[in-house]
Amino acid sequence: MAKERSGAVTMRGNPLTLIGPELKAGDAAPNAILLNGSLADTSILSADKVRVVSVVPSLDTPVCDIQTKRFNEEAGQLGDDIEIVTVSADLPFAQGRWCSANNVDRVICLSDHREMAFGNAYGVHVKELRLDARAIFVIDRQGKIVHAEYVKEIAEQPDYAAALKAARAAAAA
Repeated sequence: MAKERSGAVTMRGNPLTLIGPELKAGDAAPNAILLNGSLADTSILSADKVRVVSVVPSLDTPVCDIQTKRFNEEAGQLGDDIEIVTVSADLPFAQGRWCSANNVDRVICLSDHREMAFGNAYGVHVKELRLDARAIFVIDRQGKIVHAEYVKEIAEQPDYAAALKAARAAAAA
């Protein structure tokens, strides 16, 4: 049974339980299989690029909307060695609809809805809601986490600057 972390995050001040480990910089990034927009299995790891993994509860909420649009803008300035992936428990069809409606074309959206495999492996599965908590992970080409942020209050934005700095440093290494 996966580890449960009671009160690890809050939503509007209400404590929630996260399922899975709390990962840190220096940890090996677990693999997790998610669904892409074509319903094909897709690994969260990439052997040839640094990945910024932006985790959101649902693209159809205001803070998730802001976060994903912000990373889409940043993706155009990061070069070819860094890619940004947004993970949510939204259905792949909903992700595709949202991306089309918002002109988001530089971020790869992957769905965790089927098994919550990513949420369980990365410790962001919100037990009470069956959604992923807001978090950011930067994974280098060797599959090591070089930055991890679990946003304590789900309704708040992450530290974009810290994640982007870690991604640029990993790409330059």
